[in-house]
Amino acid sequence: MRNFKALALGAAFAAVASASDVESLTKDTFPDFVKDNDLVLAEFFAPWCGHCKALAPEYEEAATTLKEKNIKLAKVDCTEEADLCQTYGVEGYPTLKVFRGPENISPYSGARKAPAIISYMTKQSLPAVSAITKDTIEDFKTQDKVVLVAYFAADDKTSNTTYTTVAEKLRDTYLFGASNDAELAKAEDATFPSLVLYKSFDEGKSVFTEKFDAEAIEQFAKTASIPLIGEVGPETYAGYMATGIPLAYIFAETPEEREELSTKLKAVAEKHRGAVSFATIDAKAFGAHAGNLNLKADQFPAFAIQDTVNNKKFPFSQDSEITAESIGKFVDEFVSGKVEPSIKSEPIPEKQEGPVQIIVAKNYDDIVLDDKKDVLVEFYAPWCGHCKALAPKYDILAALYVDGGFADKVTIAKVDATANDVPDEIQGFPTIKLFKAGERQIRD
Repeated sequence: MRNFKALALGAAFAAVASASDVESLTKDTFPDFVKDNDLVLAEFFAPWCGHCKALAPEYEEAATTLKEKNIKLAKVDCTEEADLCQTYGVEGYPTLKVFRGPENISPYSGARKAPAIISYMTKQSLPAVSAITKDTIEDFKTQDKVVLVAYFAADDKTSNTTYTTVAEKLRDTYLFGASNDAELAKAEDATFPSLVLYKSFDEGKSVFTEKFDAEAIEQFAKTASIPLIGEVGPETYAGYMATGIPLAYIFAETPEEREELSTKLKAVAEKHRGAVSFATIDAKAFGAHAGNLNLKADQFPAFAIQDTVNNKKFPFSQDSEITAESIGKFVDEFVSGKVEPSIKSEPIPEKQEGPVQIIVAKNYDDIVLDDKKDVLVEFYAPWCGHCKALAPKYDILAALYVDGGFADKVTIAKVDATANDVPDEIQGFPTIKLFKAGERQIRD
């Protein structure tokens, strides 16, 4: 009897352990599932995939939270359901897609962490602009870390149209609400028309009172949604880049040190809010990024500013102490254009050997911006296997233009993007771009 009870108890624990709020689907169950549920996030995975394994606990956590909002999460094992995965164009793992019925399908473009999945799918479940009342305002404020609520009169068609346009464009990023209730606006210290961004950090909210212009509202949302001093990491990096505002990195190795430096530099960050974003970065985990900012990657704490639009770097001397006074002066001078960017460059080759023109940072503009020629540039890394495989073919291509007498019209060039600062945003290696003569239009 004792053994029977033990077995029964073990079976019960196994059942609990195997319980999941993520629905496993097959080719037979998938069609009805997406038809019967208004909103579904589906993961197409392979059991051997490392990224899928890392996603699994995050996906489970998100599924449990989103179940309360009637948002379903599902998964499909592509090693078992190859035909189903092929039907939906799955080419890598994991692939996540949002289904609003069998025909309305869009790629999931959020991060692969539970909070990001919850936030993204919550936004998907709501209209582009939710109608807000005095009874729903407090709940709406807590739906995400950042929400926006516009207050304008019901007959203000211009503000309504402008705001809806922005909301449609940015609905994957922010939650948008609107109210025509003058009393509610007054209670929220808002006037008609105005926009309030509520946030779960810093001072709790930011108010936009300028003219309802789509571009201005979009820039306000991107700027005000960033913490005064946040943290740069895989989940936040893209958000900082999207603002188009220079980013000041505060490198430190411990959480305590990052907290101490944040406190020390808070007044500097406040002074330059909207002009420069400030963020700490874990130097133990991401210290190698210091090298990308022309800092020594083994000497911390450190500070640098990156012009995210032009990809220029402004490192603060690592021989100087990081204080509110020293960084305050450095940022003041940066904002007023008095700090020269640091340019990492190999020496200009004394002689060009071979048909492919060698570019370094110091001669980049002279060659790439030669408006009399088409210039094809390969951005490569010495350690990149694909770049090594491409090299002989690229040499042959260059030789065809040189030997064919087109050297005065076309330049085939390459640059080591790990050893030279280039103004272009390079996402991977090799990257090849064409700079068209007379246009300077970049074509990937």
